[in-house]
Amino acid sequence: MAIVAVDRRGVFRAHRARVFSALRGGAYRHNGQLHQHLRRARRSQRARAHRPTAGLTLYAPFSFKRALVRAPSKSVTSGLRAHGGEGPSYDGVAREHRAYIAALAEADITVEILPPLEEFPDAVFIEDPALVFPEGAILLRPGAPSRYGEAAALAKELTARFDETQALDVGFADGGDVLNLGDRILIGVSARTNEAGAERLARLLEKFGRRAEAVATPPGVLHFKTDCALIDHETVLATPRLAKSGFFKGFRLIETALGEERAANALRVNGDLLITAGCPRTAERLSDVRARVIPLSTAEIAKIDAGLSCMSLRW
Repeated sequence: MAIVAVDRRGVFRAHRARVFSALRGGAYRHNGQLHQHLRRARRSQRARAHRPTAGLTLYAPFSFKRALVRAPSKSVTSGLRAHGGEGPSYDGVAREHRAYIAALAEADITVEILPPLEEFPDAVFIEDPALVFPEGAILLRPGAPSRYGEAAALAKELTARFDETQALDVGFADGGDVLNLGDRILIGVSARTNEAGAERLARLLEKFGRRAEAVATPPGVLHFKTDCALIDHETVLATPRLAKSGFFKGFRLIETALGEERAANALRVNGDLLITAGCPRTAERLSDVRARVIPLSTAEIAKIDAGLSCMSLRW
């Protein structure tokens, strides 16, 4: 288990059970709460034989060794949101982000932390401007005008880590609209991903040997993965409205409980399943899944229409 901070010059600085800011004065200097999370992670490693996934062979869609995250900027309080209401606090977003990093580390993922980008309030949601696989990466074109520059800011980081990097050059596509099911990839056409972007992205995915198809994101839903997540080799968690779509043929469907639709944006990482805290009935429906269910607070990031999958690139 390791967590890595990356400074302005791209220098990797790894620490065991400690996280320091890549920038002076940032929220990612040593943090006691995260330190406690990582101590628990070490205890968890010693107890690994007792995990419910012991003996299960994992593969690409949710088997990861590395993750890339970006620290939230102070400007995150001005992040995009579809509806009015109270915005998030920087401290609240930073707190949820630290807990998220700790959960990834506890799942045996090496996490690299990039410095914040003040000019891009939503840059902490690093999944939207790129797709990554062990064999390469694709820079996307986020559909929101305020996020147009995020892919360019990420390009150097991806070319340093992947042998092959492609770039979407037609239309728009957000990573939050892309669901990897293993045998195929679904690209949700939404307010952020248009048909031209989905079609071009499918062609780029073919270069990596991946089969993709465009599907319709339900009206009023920001991203396709707002309403669904791959849980294991044969199971998808989805909201009732998306479960009826017919997009998940061949998969067992678990529907979120009424009033807990926000739980649909779960994240399977190796033997752990990260879900939004405060959704006990949906968590109960997941009790027979061969993974350890880890509830995480998303109260602050939800104020700017974000969820668990948004905050990392994983491979």
